[in-house]
Amino acid sequence: MGVGSALWRSVAVYRFLALLYAGVLIAWNQDKYERPYAAWIVLAGMVLWTGYATLAYGGGRRQRWSLLVADLLVAVASVLATAWIETSFGIAQGRPTIPAAWVVAALLAWAISGGRRLGLVAAAVISSADLFVHVLNASAPGPVTFGNIVLLFLTGLVVGHVVRMAVDAEARLARAVELEASTRERERLARDIHDSVLQVLAMVQRRGAEAGGEAAELGRLAGEQEAALRSLITGAPVPRPRPVAGVGTAAGDRSGADVRARSAEASGSSGSSGGWADLRARLTALSSSRVSVATPATPVLLPERVADELTAAVEAALSNVRLHAGETARAWVLLEDDGADEVIVSVRDDGPGIPPGRLERAEADGRLGVAQSIRGRVRDLGGTVAIHSAPGEGTELELTVRRTPA
Repeated sequence: MGVGSALWRSVAVYRFLALLYAGVLIAWNQDKYERPYAAWIVLAGMVLWTGYATLAYGGGRRQRWSLLVADLLVAVASVLATAWIETSFGIAQGRPTIPAAWVVAALLAWAISGGRRLGLVAAAVISSADLFVHVLNASAPGPVTFGNIVLLFLTGLVVGHVVRMAVDAEARLARAVELEASTRERERLARDIHDSVLQVLAMVQRRGAEAGGEAAELGRLAGEQEAALRSLITGAPVPRPRPVAGVGTAAGDRSGADVRARSAEASGSSGSSGGWADLRARLTALSSSRVSVATPATPVLLPERVADELTAAVEAALSNVRLHAGETARAWVLLEDDGADEVIVSVRDDGPGIPPGRLERAEADGRLGVAQSIRGRVRDLGGTVAIHSAPGEGTELELTVRRTPA
């Protein structure tokens, strides 16, 4: 239910309560009226209009001018009827008008529809009717009448201002939710691009530089395309690489671990049907001569999406070990499951460690291996990533996720 719908429901509730209060006042003062039967006739009209207005104002949409004008005219007519029903003494003494606070519902409707300006217009019209009752009775308005008029203007001003702020806040919130969803989708795409295209381009650049000759030119072009793509997914100014013609995708020499990572991610993305998957089996498939995987003796069942994303984050961590710690570096993956609501995966290596400030500079340069492929994935699952590293002492990543994320 939006702000508009909630406001109109509040006006409907107020209209019914104010109608009840007006009925109590009429019953209390009927022996003081000059024409008590007419007071009950006015009350019957107020009951009918209350029922109609409650239905007509429903839905929270912007109201028609005809309905707003009719609502205000009914309120004014009920106030003017006081001059015919009430005694001259009662009017001079400042007794409540026949509708009492019920007329404020029309003022609220105008304030909700048009803000402060329409709220003040409605307050002026109702106040004029209240003063005209004294003119018809040839009596001067008293302090009670002026106090009611001041309250009408304050109500129109304050309610109109608050309503306008609430509507603007709802619009800003909707925009913020839209931007957050857009940002999350952009981060997801950035992770996928980093785990596939960017790594291939980086590998082509590195292997081309090592091979020399025409391969070196191919590596240079791959490096330019990698830099342009990183700038594009991070929102930084995009450099202008040279046009590349006749260059295919050289992905045939990717390592076996990279191939397994891509195939596992592809199967996870295409088969994420809300089932359960054994994280232990997926992590065990990542073991190799330089990667040791330790898991519990029993299956570790997680929602399929959680298992997919956590496995992809571990693959990204192992890819960083190969890239930054060298081909001879060793890595250890430990899966911990104590039966509680959290599952912990640790990835440790014996590489040179991460120098202080290295991760921040990498993210600023558009290298999103840790920022998106690892931290971004775990953050989207509602989990946390702790990184422990020091120069010369290796690096350890601790990924903690809930078994059933929100």
